[in-house]
Amino acid sequence: MTTSARAPAPRILPNPSDPRLTERVSGIDQTGVRVEINVPVERPLTLYLNAQEIVTMMTIGDYPEYLALGYLLNQNMLKYDDVVTEVEYDDDLQVVVVRTAHHTNFEAKLKKRTQTSGCAQGTAFGDLMEAIESIVLPKAELRTSWLYQMTQTINTMPSLYLEAGAIHGCVLCEQGTPVCYTEDVGRHNAVDKIAGWLYRHGVDPADKILYTTGRLTSEMVIKTVRMGIPILVSRSGFTAWGVELARQVGLTLVGRTRGKRFIALSGQERIVYDQDLAYVEEESAKHRRKGEGGDD
Repeated sequence: MTTSARAPAPRILPNPSDPRLTERVSGIDQTGVRVEINVPVERPLTLYLNAQEIVTMMTIGDYPEYLALGYLLNQNMLKYDDVVTEVEYDDDLQVVVVRTAHHTNFEAKLKKRTQTSGCAQGTAFGDLMEAIESIVLPKAELRTSWLYQMTQTINTMPSLYLEAGAIHGCVLCEQGTPVCYTEDVGRHNAVDKIAGWLYRHGVDPADKILYTTGRLTSEMVIKTVRMGIPILVSRSGFTAWGVELARQVGLTLVGRTRGKRFIALSGQERIVYDQDLAYVEEESAKHRRKGEGGDD
């Protein structure tokens, strides 16, 4: 793969029927009756950048190439103008190798990492704040009609979460339409897949909206800004540092987006109120996610 020869961007949506992503597990319920349920799988995926081992991630295993590219981009180990000569994935070894045209060495950087507030023990590196300080986000706009269309579509479409639970999702939207919907055991993995998809296919992020099922944390804000996406939306809540960072960089941050309701804590100037709330339905209870009362 090279960044100069990109195929048209495929539209990615969840595939809950993929047998590789879930397993059937038996147990008993609260009455003692034996039951069988689907649960998401977790697989280790070891990432190499050229000859250097970078990290081993726990993932459901779909789109390993996007996940690898997105992780390196969001950790500032790969720049958007770098030339990637090859992404090689070995399913038997559970290894993905990203090769670049230039030499890389991140031995010192790998010693300075921070465990993030996301599930599944995401990590971030100390120079990420410096990497986003110079980024100027595009003006763009968020029409409330797009917001309600987007959340209704995402909440009702087939997904691995509705099939098996215990999963996070991130969705890249153009106006109110999902164009890349990824899921994983950690939301940091899901958003990294989107970053890799954007990079691989040369998609312009300037008019896009990123939706996540998880909290609006500092990690999610930093990764969204790194991708050049001006608007971040969640059905869950905020952390104080996430809000502070969003305000510093001018990111539109919208949370607690359920049914008719939402709260914007940063970048409100991008919001255009063009939707009559009388025509917006409240969210069905069957689409609520476990733990949302605590802004998980």
